[in-house]
Amino acid sequence: MLQLQVIRESKDRLVEALKKRNIDAEGMLNNVLLLDEKRRASQTRLDAVLAESNKLSKEIGMLYKSGKAQEANLLKEKTATLKEESKQLGEELNKAAEELQSLLYQIPNVPNDLVVAGNSEDDNEEVYKEGDIPKLVDGALPHWELAKKYDIIDFELGVKIAGAGFPVYKGKGARLQRALISYFLDKNTAAGYTEMQVPHLVNEASGYGTGQLPDKEGQMYHVTADDLYLIPTAEVPVTNIFRDVILQENDFPIKYTGYTPCFRREAGSYGAHVRGLNRLHQFDKVEIVRVEHPSNSYKALDDMVEHVKTILRELELPYRVLRLCGGDLGFTSALTYDFEVFSTAQDRWLEISSVSNFETYQANRLKLRYKDENGKNQLAHTLNGSSLALPRVLAGILENYQTENGIRIPKVLVPYCGFEVID
Repeated sequence: MLQLQVIRESKDRLVEALKKRNIDAEGMLNNVLLLDEKRRASQTRLDAVLAESNKLSKEIGMLYKSGKAQEANLLKEKTATLKEESKQLGEELNKAAEELQSLLYQIPNVPNDLVVAGNSEDDNEEVYKEGDIPKLVDGALPHWELAKKYDIIDFELGVKIAGAGFPVYKGKGARLQRALISYFLDKNTAAGYTEMQVPHLVNEASGYGTGQLPDKEGQMYHVTADDLYLIPTAEVPVTNIFRDVILQENDFPIKYTGYTPCFRREAGSYGAHVRGLNRLHQFDKVEIVRVEHPSNSYKALDDMVEHVKTILRELELPYRVLRLCGGDLGFTSALTYDFEVFSTAQDRWLEISSVSNFETYQANRLKLRYKDENGKNQLAHTLNGSSLALPRVLAGILENYQTENGIRIPKVLVPYCGFEVID
């Protein structure tokens, strides 16, 4: 959430920056300033009324002590009027504050200077590429056909149990999933991330804290009876560990990792590009989350990008890194790098990770602060990244490692899954 003080001081700069997202934010920001002015005027008037009421109460007490009951009763009538006025002002203040908060929730984060303007994923910038695209045997199959051929993922059984987008992993397919999770967690903990196990459902405050609500409300599974939401990513519960927390400067850096299943409705997703593991309603993911001092957050972002590179390098998968344009940037992000693995059998790039810096946007919603060297509270910076999302990594392994005699397992995963080939 954008800071009010920043909007007051730099409205024109914010309007210009948000144009990168193809948003004309001037009207919204003007409304924010009007509501803020109304809220502050109500607060000023309320403070004055309460101060006058307190002053009169003291005078009334002194008049009673002096035997001047008639004068005291006259003043009591005035305090009754002030009490009614303060009640009305309090209601106006609460209404203005709620309207202001609601409007601020609808304004996305301001893109970093490195973000270029653009309309869609077609305008993203490729900033790095590594690995050779393998030449597959004649008749190479996409992963959904390989899954059926080797009986390692059953999409139809998932439809029977829950519906489309809920696959059942079987035998070596399930073991390969578990191997990837363990490998990712081991890589992350070796890099200094503390492993966390967190709830898979969160309350509404957590959804608002990291920005999934209200922006992606229709994409989240909502357990209405208990007013809880199934998490779309471990970012939500892990980052909310720090909601309403005040840190010390020597607490930085904070580095957490966690594995969770993730749940996304993916409403409106149809077509060949979402076949098999390409897009699911339930999938597994290992996440990395960092809370950083503002002066170090972009170095931390670079470190996270390099960390994900090492994982893909060890998996020996061809990949590229994209810096997202304004039109493709997530609602809460200031700067995002996407990782994509090349699927040789599908002849297309598959997104398998996003690494983002949110700067103070989430921290302002979370009230996540730290005390600076002068003892003043400042907003921290938050970052997160997939390290990694499993479905498309698994799809890339199945398709790129297929041979005439089965599917080879990347060498780094063999100790984790206990076999070298799926046949």
